[in-house]
Parts: sequence; C-alpha cells; structure tokens
Amino acid sequence: MYFVLQMSINRFLILFLSVTLFMGCSKDPDLVPDNDAPYYSEVSDLLIENYVNRVYIDQIGREPFNAEMASEVLSLKAAALSFEAREAMVLKLQTNTDFIPGDISYKHAYYNRLYEQGKARFMEAASNAEINEVLGPIASGIVNDSLNGNWEGVAERYLLVDKLTAVLNSEEEYMNGEIEISDMCAAMINNSVYDEINMNTFNFVNASFDNLFFRFPTQAEFYAGFNMIEFNQPQSLLGLSGQNKDEYVNILTNSREFYEGLIVWSYQVLLAREPSTSETNDLMIDLWMDHDLQKVQRAIMITDEYAHFQQ
Repeated sequence: MYFVLQMSINRFLILFLSVTLFMGCSKDPDLVPDNDAPYYSEVSDLLIENYVNRVYIDQIGREPFNAEMASEVLSLKAAALSFEAREAMVLKLQTNTDFIPGDISYKHAYYNRLYEQGKARFMEAASNAEINEVLGPIASGIVNDSLNGNWEGVAERYLLVDKLTAVLNSEEEYMNGEIEISDMCAAMINNSVYDEINMNTFNFVNASFDNLFFRFPTQAEFYAGFNMIEFNQPQSLLGLSGQNKDEYVNILTNSREFYEGLIVWSYQVLLAREPSTSETNDLMIDLWMDHDLQKVQRAIMITDEYAHFQQ
C-alpha cells in the first residue's frame, strides 16, 4: 500500500514539473508596436468625413472641396485610419506649396489662418486694414514733425510705425522661417493697437501675462514688470533682467512659460479644454527645444479624442 501511494506521488510530481517547464519555455505572444485598435474598422464614413472636415477648418479655415474630401477619406481608409496617415494629412495642410485655387497653397492658407488667430488672441482680431488705418495718422505726424524740426517726435513716430509694420510682416516672415512664433507673438503685444486696447502700464502688464501665460502675474512679477516699463528701472523677471518695455516683452516671449502657454492655447483651440500636466510635460520635451508649434498641433489632431474615433 505504501509502495503504491509513493508511486502515485512520484507520477504527480513528474507531471507537475513537466507542465511547469513547458509553460516557462513557451514563447510570449508577438506584440505589434503602434498597432491600431481593431475598432477602427468599425468607424463609419460619416465620422471620417467629419474628422477631415474638422482638420481642414482648424488648419486652413475652410471645409474641404468635394474632391479633397473624397481623396482624404480614401487615403485614411486605405491606411486603416493609422496615426501616420492622419499626420500626413495635417502635415500636408501645413506645408504643401502646390497651387490651390482660392488659397494660393495649403501652406499659405495655414499661416494666414494662424496669423489671424494670433491677432484674435492678442489684438481683438484687428484686421490688416484697421492696422493700416492706425498707421495713416502716424505717417502724417512724421511729416508734420519733420517740417517743424521736432526730430524727437519723428523718432518716436517711426518707432510706432516699425512696431505695427512688424505685426503686418509677421505672417509672411513666420511662414518663410525668418522669425519664430515667439517673434510673432512679441510683435502682437508690443504695438500701439495693443496699447490702445489695454490703455496703461497697469493693464498692459496684467494683459500680457494673461494673454501669453493664461494667468495673472504675482505681486512680485507685476511690480518688476511695471517698474521696468514705466520707469525704465533694471528689474529681474522670470530669472532674466531687463529695464524697458522691449526687454520686458522679450523676457516673456522667450520664457519656458511662453511655450507652455502655446500648448494651453493649442488645446483650447483644438479640443476646447485645458491640457493635463502630463500632456503639457510630454509636449514640452520637444517644443522647448525646437519651438515647433506645428508639431504640437499635429500631435493633438491625430488623436482619437480630436477625431472622435473613440469607442
């Protein structure tokens, strides 16, 4: 009896060890990187068309033509709605220079759209015609000051002209890579139209922080900025030194928080919400180095949240 029981125990142990060894040596299932979720095959043509329509409006300010819609939907479906295909569509609208009737090119339409959005953010959507209307009297004042020998007035008015002209030129210069997004934003808060909107130094400091950083300055930041602008006093702000309005604007638009503000702005415009801390941190890794706002927009616009492809 004891011998039979011992044999049964031995057979059980052999079987257990064999199964364990087999399981330990079995191959893990293959993992496919960046594999698209299987439910993409269930996304309707209507949802895909809505996505294409949204991308076109957000990037170039208009709906796609019928031929464009058909081509984009076909390309996305052929690629199974892959993130690569989505990014290719967005990138095309940002960079393609082929002639497009009514738009000149996708790239031109994209940068014009971004320029107008910038003016809406900072300058209450002042049109170029309205900016030129402001320039007219300033130019007349230059002539009068010249005739009267008021050379100090001439210099001051030329400075006003230069700053408004910088706004008007920023669209094409940014599109051609001659300036960065920080330069465009700096031009849009450092001109007489912005000053007219915000009236005085008190309002200017508060408005510039709010417009760029989506927050108001701390008390220490406010007084540093105010004294820098109002009295040309040397001050330290955001870890940098300055003592006049131009240097104040330069400090703000070259700060890390400026680029964080670009991410917040992009999320507000494209997703109508604030980014999470982790979303901001992830995008800041590249943005702080390359200053590529277009890459940030693409990262947002290829997501299922933006496309409404979520289950």
